[in-house]
Amino acid sequence: MSEEHNFLLQRVQPAMVGLIDGSLSTLAPIFGIAFYTHRPHTAFVAGLATSIGAAISMAFSEGLSDTGELTGRGNPAMRGAITGIGTFLGGILHTRQFLITHYHAAVVAAAVVVAFELVALAVLRWRFFDTSFLKSLLAISVGGAVIAVVGALIGSTG
Repeated sequence: MSEEHNFLLQRVQPAMVGLIDGSLSTLAPIFGIAFYTHRPHTAFVAGLATSIGAAISMAFSEGLSDTGELTGRGNPAMRGAITGIGTFLGGILHTRQFLITHYHAAVVAAAVVVAFELVALAVLRWRFFDTSFLKSLLAISVGGAVIAVVGALIGSTG
C-alpha cells in the first residue's frame, strides 16, 4: 500500500468517522433537551456529557474493531484515539453555543454551526475520498436533519 493510502485508511478515515458521529449523534440529545427545557445551560450540559460519552464509546469501538494486522488499518489504539477526538470535536462544536444565555439565540447559533459542520464534512469527503461534494452534502445533511428533527420533536412533547 502507498503512504497516501495508509494515511487515508489509518488517520483520515478514523477522523471522519469520529467527526461525522460526533456531529450527528449529539444533535438529538442537545436539541431535545433545549426544546424541552428552553434552558441553554441545561442543553450545554447534555451536549457536553453526550460529546464525552460518545467520544469514549467511539474510541473503544474503533480501537477494538480489529487489530489492524489483517486489514492494514494500523495501530488500534491510535485509530481509537483519533476517532474519539474527532467524535468529541464533532459534538462540542455545536454544543458550545448553548453557553449563550438567551434560548433563541443559542438555538439559532447552534443550528448555524451545525450547517457549517455539515458543509465541512462534505468538503473533507470530497477532498480526501474523491466523492461528489453535492452528494456528500446531501447525504450528511439529510442524516443531520432527520436526527435534529427527531430530537426537536421529542423535546417538544414536554
